[in-house]
Amino acid sequence: MDDLSDAAGHDRGRLRVSHADRERVAEVLREAAGDGRLDLDELDERLGLTWQAKTYADLVPITVDLQAGGALTSPPPGPGSRAPVPTTGHASSTAILGDCKRRGVWRVPAQHTAFTLMGSVLLDLREAVLESRETAITANAVMGEVKILVPAHVHVVVDGTPILGDFGQGKDKVPAELGADSPTVRVRGMALMGSVQVQRLPAPGTPKKYLGTY
Repeated sequence: MDDLSDAAGHDRGRLRVSHADRERVAEVLREAAGDGRLDLDELDERLGLTWQAKTYADLVPITVDLQAGGALTSPPPGPGSRAPVPTTGHASSTAILGDCKRRGVWRVPAQHTAFTLMGSVLLDLREAVLESRETAITANAVMGEVKILVPAHVHVVVDGTPILGDFGQGKDKVPAELGADSPTVRVRGMALMGSVQVQRLPAPGTPKKYLGTY
């Protein structure tokens, strides 16, 4: 029996896919790029095909060479269950009269410190692997900016002190999708004539046409 046919002989490959189905496939592709099975050009090409897919049959060829059991015909694991494939981790991020950017697939320890003096620090956690169920980020900005980007499934607690500055959570660009297994990121620190901002954004590569207004 074909993988896309059920016991009754119905062709499941002809069923229309949802945005959530496309996002699950996109997650598999990002993981494959993170551990070196796809280069950036291949990742861009396959993400484009994923967002154009109409049926499950359209999605099968995109991941057929990435799955241990063959083509992806059932939903792969979501963002909260990704394998910890990256080997690079950072306990701190510092920018003095410059900028520091942490993005892509990287490991975030239970404690992370971000500091900027007249500079900019970006911590993008949307593809990062959190080593702990609860992560504490101490962010201090002096006449500079610290920006922290989190995905939909991460719970965020912001508790900082603004001094002639701004310390808080910006408007979500994607609705929160929190559950009992959602990790927590606690952001604390100080913004002295500077800014520390946390914002929930969709996964990298998500086309704007699939995003709502929140």
